[in-house]
Amino acid sequence: MARPLRSFCLHRIRSGGGCAASTAAPPSICGAKEQAGSGDGGGDDSKSSAKDEKGEEDEEAKKKGGNEAAAVVVGRKVMVASDGGSEEARTALQWALSHAVRPCDTLVLLDVVRGGGGGGNGKNRRDPRGCQHLEAMRSICQAKRPEVRVEVCVAEGKDRGPAIVEAARKHGVSLLVVGQKKRSVTWRLLSMWMAGVKGAATGAGGGGSAADYCVQHAACMALAVRRKSRRGGGYLITTRRQRDFWLLA
Repeated sequence: MARPLRSFCLHRIRSGGGCAASTAAPPSICGAKEQAGSGDGGGDDSKSSAKDEKGEEDEEAKKKGGNEAAAVVVGRKVMVASDGGSEEARTALQWALSHAVRPCDTLVLLDVVRGGGGGGNGKNRRDPRGCQHLEAMRSICQAKRPEVRVEVCVAEGKDRGPAIVEAARKHGVSLLVVGQKKRSVTWRLLSMWMAGVKGAATGAGGGGSAADYCVQHAACMALAVRRKSRRGGGYLITTRRQRDFWLLA
């Protein structure tokens, strides 16, 4: 006769299975936190390194910007021949102040005196402070363009043209502006013929004037400027390649 199974066996099987399931340890909360913390720490390290790289790039950009700004600040030297404070020289100065000189440039006012006569008188003639017309032209510069630096100098030479060209070379001038008188075509042709007969360029070489000599022989850019008429009407500009180019301004 078959004997019935005891109830406790089933109870044991159920309880044993339950114990096995219950004994399985749940994931550790601390471990999860530690993993999350390690992950966050890596993110902070990457962020900090990115910030450091960005800071270095910003510093490099600032240095480059400062170097570029310093390069921009460096200006040129623009020379204007005073020609004894003549009307043509003042016209050249007005044109240079309004069309050529930038705030960072240095404007050099030049006067040429004839050589010879040494001694104290010659020394005084070479002193820029003794030239009233140079000081008058300096006052014009300070009134119209006070931000521009102005220098005055006196050169000695027998002929104005070569003396101006040599002074521009010594001062490292980038632009030379000289005033030009209105001459007739007959006068220009006669001067050119005389220059050809002599066989050598003098202070009135080339087109017969010191301005023409400077335009043709200066190592830097040289302009001869005169007004089209006394009533206005702009300027006539002469360069090495162009003559009497009309600039309405």
